[in-house]
Amino acid sequence: MTSGTTFQYLTPCLNGCAILICGHKTEICKRKNQKKIGMESMYAGNVVTILILSRGKCGLSRCITKYLVGMAVTDLLVLITAVILNRIRAIYFPLSFLSITPVCSLRIVIIYITRDSSVWLTVAFTFDRFVAICCQQLKAKFCTEKTAVVIMVTVCVVSCLKNMPMYLIYEPLYIADDVPWFCNIRSSFYSDILWVAFDCIDYLLNPCVPFFLMLLLNALTVKHILSANRARRRLQLQSHGEKQIDREVENRRRSIVLLFGISGSFIVLWAVLLVNFFYVRFTNDSYSTGSNPNDPRFILQETGIMLQLLSCCTNTCIYAGTQHKFRDEFCKALKYPLNWITSIAKSL
Repeated sequence: MTSGTTFQYLTPCLNGCAILICGHKTEICKRKNQKKIGMESMYAGNVVTILILSRGKCGLSRCITKYLVGMAVTDLLVLITAVILNRIRAIYFPLSFLSITPVCSLRIVIIYITRDSSVWLTVAFTFDRFVAICCQQLKAKFCTEKTAVVIMVTVCVVSCLKNMPMYLIYEPLYIADDVPWFCNIRSSFYSDILWVAFDCIDYLLNPCVPFFLMLLLNALTVKHILSANRARRRLQLQSHGEKQIDREVENRRRSIVLLFGISGSFIVLWAVLLVNFFYVRFTNDSYSTGSNPNDPRFILQETGIMLQLLSCCTNTCIYAGTQHKFRDEFCKALKYPLNWITSIAKSL
């Protein structure tokens, strides 16, 4: 095949539909390089976050650290399964064994499992901070390292069980030499009452319920913090007659910034994908299966998927922007190779 030859192949997108990608090899090579740079940054950011938080030197409690490490790990798994094994793999190896229908279906199920685990760990972290700030009587029992581990394991197990039926949604796009290739959504998925109910429940559990829970918990947390801060200021004015720096208020402020940064980014970045779901269900349309950049359905769907994947690499920026000790540890990690080389050079 020459460099100017037009070709086409099929690859399953995140929601399982088959996308037809047409173009020239030169265009695909450009796309490869752009994605390679972007993905390397995403993976490096998540790996560095895991390593820094695992050391436990960021001034956070063990409970918070467990949740943040768990969220970073699931985010990394989403990037590996949904980006490397799905998107990038389709460009580099469009006709590999990963494109055989049984493997393709299993791969999509794993994508959904990691996606749900990532989202519900974010919800669990939000609820943990709500209990720690607003429910002091439950804080000692609930906000512990052991409880965090139990909740994370439960979330992962439930996500696996919930997404097992996804394996049955797909059928081969075509069969060549008795080998089924690619994943195509069965037509019954849009008409069979059980599959329609499953799809609605899937979007209800992710992201509708997480949307509602995060908004509710954040609103209650803010209300409690503002009320508590006003009470502390009144006591300070009565005791000292002037405003003084309150370490407790500062700690609460940092906690709420971290909380709102993580949960807020989730809400914003998942909104477009939720709009696409409501569009498909209310218009009795199907998910986009083409790659026409002028098709509004394709633009809406791919934008939603892109933003949803982006939500898996924003937490590193949030940690760096809100946690002073995390920034210090990050700078130490960047300086470590240079310091190591310098020490070796001095010893020679």
